[in-house]
Amino acid sequence: MLDYDLHCHSTVSDGLLTPTEIVTRAAERGVKFLALTDHDNVDGLEEAATTAKSCGIELINGVEISVSWRTHTLHIVGLHIDPKNAALVEGLHHIRSGRRHRAELMAESLARAGIGGVLEGAYRYAANQDIIGRTHFARYLVETGHCKDVGSVFKRYLVKGKPGYVPHQWANLQDAIDWIRGAGGIAVLAHPGRYTAGRKAMGKSTLVELLEEFTAMGGKGIEVVTGSHTQPQYAEFARYATKFGLLSSCGSDYHGPGESYRDLGRLPDLPMECIPIWSAWQAAAA
Repeated sequence: MLDYDLHCHSTVSDGLLTPTEIVTRAAERGVKFLALTDHDNVDGLEEAATTAKSCGIELINGVEISVSWRTHTLHIVGLHIDPKNAALVEGLHHIRSGRRHRAELMAESLARAGIGGVLEGAYRYAANQDIIGRTHFARYLVETGHCKDVGSVFKRYLVKGKPGYVPHQWANLQDAIDWIRGAGGIAVLAHPGRYTAGRKAMGKSTLVELLEEFTAMGGKGIEVVTGSHTQPQYAEFARYATKFGLLSSCGSDYHGPGESYRDLGRLPDLPMECIPIWSAWQAAAA
């Protein structure tokens, strides 16, 4: 098992555990190097760093930026960022400002489908109301008995073509990469298998075009081992990493008990041919 986990979420975005609880859980499960990568927000990093010191974990400052690329929504993880970088802070603030409006439109759409009171219910699940998102809606719909679990809510209500789906314009891909690089970080394409698996969204040719643009824009990493990838996908994205000269990252994408593909500290090793993303900062420190 890897002792690196470079993708997880706290209550600062859509996780169920506080930054302190996330770090503590990671330490209990043998993680030595942890990146907290909340959606479009870095406010949990200071708390996480304090806990990491007492737990003997090396905390890596991270973020996961929501991006619109063509007709797709992508997530770009930034690792080893300076969370106080002015351009990054301003960019993340701009992304967050659009979330409330999207939430209102989602609630209106669900109301037309006969499900009322969802906005208020979703906000009860959002510890940080600036980061209101689909997962908070999903948790409320599970509570009210519309679906058995969060995954079922997404499939029935919150993906493209379903009653609660609302298209939204997130950050531009080049901007997101520039913010991360300007903050001293490394830009990583998160869970690339999710942009193709089970959806009629992004075929392999489009994925190749995305990777070509991502690398040309300054992206340096790709998540190979991640909670939502299958074992064949580990090998598939290891090949893409080699083909495009990308460093390989790993992360559980942990959101909390009962809602995640994998727990913290439960990731298998990267494929042998991968160059791990931590080699970049280890080399810089040498």
